[in-house]
Amino acid sequence: MSGIDHLVICVEDLDAARALYQAAGFTMAPKAQHPFGTGNSNIQLQGSFLEVLTVMEPADIVPATSGHFSFSAFNRDFLARRQGASMLVLESADTGADLARYRAHNLQTFAPFEFSRQAGLPDGSAVTVGFSLAFAVDPGMPDAAFFTCRQHAPEHFWKTEYQRHANTARSLAEVAIVSDHPASHRAFLAGFTGIRHADETAGRLTVSTPRGDVSVMTPALFEDRYRSISPDLGNGARLAGFTVNVDELGAVAKCLDRAGPRYNDAGDRITVCASELMGVAAAFTHKAH
Repeated sequence: MSGIDHLVICVEDLDAARALYQAAGFTMAPKAQHPFGTGNSNIQLQGSFLEVLTVMEPADIVPATSGHFSFSAFNRDFLARRQGASMLVLESADTGADLARYRAHNLQTFAPFEFSRQAGLPDGSAVTVGFSLAFAVDPGMPDAAFFTCRQHAPEHFWKTEYQRHANTARSLAEVAIVSDHPASHRAFLAGFTGIRHADETAGRLTVSTPRGDVSVMTPALFEDRYRSISPDLGNGARLAGFTVNVDELGAVAKCLDRAGPRYNDAGDRITVCASELMGVAAAFTHKAH
């Protein structure tokens, strides 16, 4: 079973996004550029991260071809329609095994993809990090993409300095998908995650990974849970929000009060609606550790 590795959040202006997330109390890793036209600035949590991504060099974008998924072209096209969460990623120890699992569950698959890039370290130096990706898509979610990610130099990627946040963020608790029919995604999520069991309650299907839940919920439940207007589902289900475990909810409120986006404080849960956070809703909860 694979835990959540990261969530890709597409934005039009990376510098503005960095300022916004920093105002919300997150530490942002230095900006980095991919060799295929996109670039990012990550928010590292414990064992997972948020990849805040944009298009940096449109001319370098690699077009999709038959049997080959294009990370950069997908996100370029996503940004042409909206900002927000575009991709959900699980950790991988074996890209070949991931593809075999996809095929065993009759998921649409693509050729594996490998790349490397430079990563900035806290001391200002740079190192090379590498990744192997295995993509899959859910026909019921054409505006979202899914893949596993194997890191080839994790010791250079993960840095404790980037995991200390003024809002006391610790870990990713949930990625939220909104769908008119949550149960219809059960088979895809079983093949993608390798986890056969899913909890189903009124309006919600939840797959609990070793590192965070993948929750598919109805628009009504999403609006109640995230205090955010549901995304338009005219083109199918959508990645729509995330929940972060924090050590102190008071620290979250302090950051947001000082310079961050507007929020709702329910006492045990602080939420920031998608319109305040470039198209993706966020929630903060306290979890003892």
